[in-house]
Amino acid sequence: MSEYDAIVEKLRIKKTELENRLGKVASSMRKTYAKDWEEQSIERENDEVVEALDESIRTELNLVNTALARVDRGEYGICAVCDEPIPVARLEALPYTDRCVSCASESE
Repeated sequence: MSEYDAIVEKLRIKKTELENRLGKVASSMRKTYAKDWEEQSIERENDEVVEALDESIRTELNLVNTALARVDRGEYGICAVCDEPIPVARLEALPYTDRCVSCASESE
């Protein structure tokens, strides 16, 4: 049993949750607008919020998928820059990170 098993399981659960949320967001995006201009304005504002949420979910889902791909390649928990192990505490806090604290600090 790997020290990362619990973290990887959380990533898999997160992936499912994000995919479900993405489906709900997609189904709530409006296709037609009311005939009243005032209502249209409100609907369009709501659509902007939904589109921003959609983008946010897609971004996080991409990070989770990338982390799971690293698991599949046997690279999870190894810094993509310096090849040193990423501390478990860091992965618990940010499970889709691919950099250790030192390398992440240098890139900012």
